[in-house]
Amino acid sequence: MEHIDHILVVDDDHGIRTGVVDYLRKNGLRATAAAEGREMFAQLEASAFDLVVLDIMMPGEDGLALCRTLRAGKHKAIPVLLLTARDDETDRIIGLEMGADDYLTKPFSPRELLARIKAVIRRTRMLPPNLRITEATEMLAFGKWRLDTTARHLLDEEGTVISLSGAEYRLLRVFLDHPQRVLTRDQLLNLTQGRDAELFDRSIDLQVSRLRQRLQDDAKDQSYIKTVRSEGYVFSMPVTVAEGGA
Repeated sequence: MEHIDHILVVDDDHGIRTGVVDYLRKNGLRATAAAEGREMFAQLEASAFDLVVLDIMMPGEDGLALCRTLRAGKHKAIPVLLLTARDDETDRIIGLEMGADDYLTKPFSPRELLARIKAVIRRTRMLPPNLRITEATEMLAFGKWRLDTTARHLLDEEGTVISLSGAEYRLLRVFLDHPQRVLTRDQLLNLTQGRDAELFDRSIDLQVSRLRQRLQDDAKDQSYIKTVRSEGYVFSMPVTVAEGGA
């Protein structure tokens, strides 16, 4: 039986959520609505979903907080597309750092939303071959670090756990799956967020800087992530699969 993608639409605006649900259903998707966080989690427990469309501006627990909670729990693998009424770059960057996979600013056309949903789902499923293999291995080793791909955190030489945000984890995974290869900002944005560079050049630079801090990578020596002038970044450390996942 052919799989039909199931989308959860979370928005406190009745008109928007019902309109989006109706449009998605008319275009061949399954769609379910939720008005706020508690209803969202109840739906997630009741059914399997392929993507969550989540409004940022909601009363009570807002979409950014809900996204963070999603990424920290058992539903962390479900892609999230944020809706925001504010054309604010800071909001968008925070949303992506919370672990969102894409965003769309209100007002939006249902057709564009549908295209974004399909792109995020397609990108989520079209993992590089080596990414599929390493997910099963659970642990990747590089330099003095190991990355637990199940728990999504770093381990240092003593086994101390270093937590990563959703954005940090995705960026590190892209580097680990393309070691010793120069990646442009546009490629990094495409691989981590599914969008072209444009306004978000600075967000990638910021995320690389934060990831370097996590890896204790000196900005001058750059043992792990090297800046390639006028081109982008390269992860220079060899990456191996840790024996027995430990």
